[in-house]
Amino acid sequence: MKFRNCRCIFPSRSGHLLLLFCGVVSGILTAGVDAGEVNVGDRAPAFTALDQDGKQWKSQDHVGNSIVVVYFYPADMTGGCTKQACAFRDDLAQLKLKGVEVVGVSGDSVRNHQLFRKAHSLNFTLLADTEGRVAEAFGVPVTKEEKSVKAVIDGKDEILVRSITARRWTFVIDRDGRVVAKNTMVAAAEDSRAIAEVVAKLAKQQ
Repeated sequence: MKFRNCRCIFPSRSGHLLLLFCGVVSGILTAGVDAGEVNVGDRAPAFTALDQDGKQWKSQDHVGNSIVVVYFYPADMTGGCTKQACAFRDDLAQLKLKGVEVVGVSGDSVRNHQLFRKAHSLNFTLLADTEGRVAEAFGVPVTKEEKSVKAVIDGKDEILVRSITARRWTFVIDRDGRVVAKNTMVAAAEDSRAIAEVVAKLAKQQ
């Protein structure tokens, strides 16, 4: 994928701005960037975490094969996070046709993710960033404090406990491993649509 040297800012349907970097792929653009801070144009950090099935998910096995959307969200089974996840669920088939893989990341445990996926029939990967290491690698702010969510799943009362709560940020990684979009003002219910617009604009740059 080749891009011209430019920076493009365009609105999502929610009115928030998404920044799209278009540039010739060269060395890692890290000059003047603090450790852990990832910006548009940077090479995405490599990371590994357990998925909802308790299996290791390695970014290196996915980046390069697809356009990878990594979205960080605060907590399973909460209002905004559920709207965001269900929108990705509903739009996933169309996103896959465009070569997109969606990965949700929160401080919830593997078990929490299993319950969340079951409750809402989610069809994409959720990663358990229980120590906040993936969020830290991307520079996503986190709150380290034990919190819990009460939910009724399949008629049973469940308590989902987490120790890390991440801010709602979304990144798009192209097949060259570069971050081509970063949204730190995510409108939960509109995130999937915003990603579709990013991907459409990327396709026009090819």
